[in-house]
Amino acid sequence: MSEKDTVDLIEKACQSVVNVNTIRVFHDLFYRVVPVQGMGSGFVIDEEGYVLTNNHVIAEAREIAVTLSDGRVFQGRLEGTCRSADVAVVKIEGENLSSITLGDSDKLRVGQRVFAIGNPFGLVGGPSVTSGVISAVNRTIHSEQGAFEGLVQTDAAINPGNSGGPLIDVEGKVVAINTAIIPFAQGIGFAVPINAAKACMNDILLHGAVRRPWLGITGFTITKDVAAQYRLPVESGVLIANVESDSPSSKAGMKKDDIILGMNGKRIDSIEELQDILREKQPGEKAELTILRDLRQARLEVLLERTP
Repeated sequence: MSEKDTVDLIEKACQSVVNVNTIRVFHDLFYRVVPVQGMGSGFVIDEEGYVLTNNHVIAEAREIAVTLSDGRVFQGRLEGTCRSADVAVVKIEGENLSSITLGDSDKLRVGQRVFAIGNPFGLVGGPSVTSGVISAVNRTIHSEQGAFEGLVQTDAAINPGNSGGPLIDVEGKVVAINTAIIPFAQGIGFAVPINAAKACMNDILLHGAVRRPWLGITGFTITKDVAAQYRLPVESGVLIANVESDSPSSKAGMKKDDIILGMNGKRIDSIEELQDILREKQPGEKAELTILRDLRQARLEVLLERTP
């Protein structure tokens, strides 16, 4: 693909990128109401006016204003959010909307070229573009909002205000949603895989809320290297790094450093396999987890709950 073809694709993608401005209301020390303005990015996914962005961009917003690349401004209506994936769906009412095609994040490969599009620092003049590669996949990070799993890592610059904007491939398709950076680090940014965002969006549009089951754990895949480093007795499975309080796993008795070996009699070798099995379940169902604790196998019955 020539440079001209790439630039043409980026220009077309930029037409779907929007600026998301919010008004939040806080109370100061004297209990006075103080409006605080926030900003972020998003992108239009269809002609009906649905916009994908980050949950943290619109969290607690009293008002949402969506500005298109052509300068038109619309009031946004929040359709729903998925806190665990940091995804939100906003609806605007407008005509002649430029939308962008969603790709397949399961096909991402390390080293693949990508472009991050957004509105850094709320600068006027339309979206800006940064380029880079996919540095890693299936990353887990911790923030004030909780743990986020399965993220895409990229060295394409993600600046304040870029959150919620699209990360696109060389075909101009969205493969992830720009989400976070590590302060004081060079070239380490994270994005929500678009397949995870699509799953959240479909639940929100069909049911009005995310209906994915939730275990309430943070874990990572055990490999031979991980087993050697942590002196683990097994070379596969999922090592539990954290169990959220009052979560289904916590209520079932799961603890940090437990190792999940299987669910409902099916062997689990990785965090991806655990997530795949969970996607097939519904909130309210029971699941039997086979775990390893202190060199002893045990079974825990977990009542799956809806993702908070």
